[in-house]
Amino acid sequence: MSLPQPRPGVLTLKPYVATHGKTTQQRVIKLSANEGALGPSPKAVEAYKSVAADLHRYPEGGSGTLAHAIAKKHGLDEARVICGNGSDELIEVIVKAFAGVGDEVIYTQYGFRMFPITTQSLGATPVMAPEKDFHVDIEAILEKVTERTKIVFLANPNNPTGSYNTVEEVKSLHARLPENVVLVLDAAYAEFVSKNDYSAGIEMVEGAQNVIMMRTFSKLYAMAGLRLGWCYGSAYLIDILNRVRGPFNVNLAAQAAGIAALEDTAFQEKARAHNEKMVPWTQDAFAKLGLECVPTVANFFLVRFPSDPAKNADAALAFMNSRGILVREMRSYSLPDYLRFSVGTEEEMKIVVDTLAEFLT
Repeated sequence: MSLPQPRPGVLTLKPYVATHGKTTQQRVIKLSANEGALGPSPKAVEAYKSVAADLHRYPEGGSGTLAHAIAKKHGLDEARVICGNGSDELIEVIVKAFAGVGDEVIYTQYGFRMFPITTQSLGATPVMAPEKDFHVDIEAILEKVTERTKIVFLANPNNPTGSYNTVEEVKSLHARLPENVVLVLDAAYAEFVSKNDYSAGIEMVEGAQNVIMMRTFSKLYAMAGLRLGWCYGSAYLIDILNRVRGPFNVNLAAQAAGIAALEDTAFQEKARAHNEKMVPWTQDAFAKLGLECVPTVANFFLVRFPSDPAKNADAALAFMNSRGILVREMRSYSLPDYLRFSVGTEEEMKIVVDTLAEFLT
């Protein structure tokens, strides 16, 4: 029997697996997906509810009102803002617009898995640049550039490592890329970074024709369930992306909640302050337990466990799942000795530390 066949490369794809763990406990502490610890802004929730009676209407096709709010918040040209159904859709739109069969797209060793998955699914070839000590190596990226390179994806800060590249490193990368290569800066965790030598990339977009910056409402704004992201680029690039983007790609509720979330600056500061408090507290607590944390500037920790089978990452994962604590396993990133923990509430993080102490001792 002859069956329909996908195009070359599809059957060799390793699908993105959103591993959240399993537990039979009634109370669940979910720290597996880097979601906002405090939940969404109450104003965003009210805005979400306010559009319930209009669900029979199509949303604003170009998300113009939301784009205006984003531009006002960040001092941007609203005509060069595109909103999407999460960053996942924006990644697909970018690859679809600029790369295809015979083209190459560069991503880094521990970069977002949707970079290579989307690239391969659309017929282009993903090329991995190795990282050094959980830090993106700019030189390694440049060594992978060929005449077939069309896009370079750089997650900054990076997930799952929590590391970042300085603005000077990113400028150095951009300066040495061919002008016909699109540099995509995925700054999903930018709002959490307080380092003076970091930039999400707005000024690079303003000074170049081949840079796109991506952002999200899933992290600081804690609206992962609504799938809302946006990107900013030159007028030339945005015109191309708009030709590929679907006409009603951001739903009505996401647009309304996004606008309200942007306006609630007090809640944003509350969420940011919580993260700045809990990151050093948790790192210190983990260190006292003898656990090694990769330094992070975001709202999560990559933590290494001992090699002892009774105390390793697999055993820790099973123990925490049995207690209703869900964290992210790292085998899909070829890091079997590590687990990733999102920052939760203060109560949740204290429970996590106490649970790990019990497990380890």
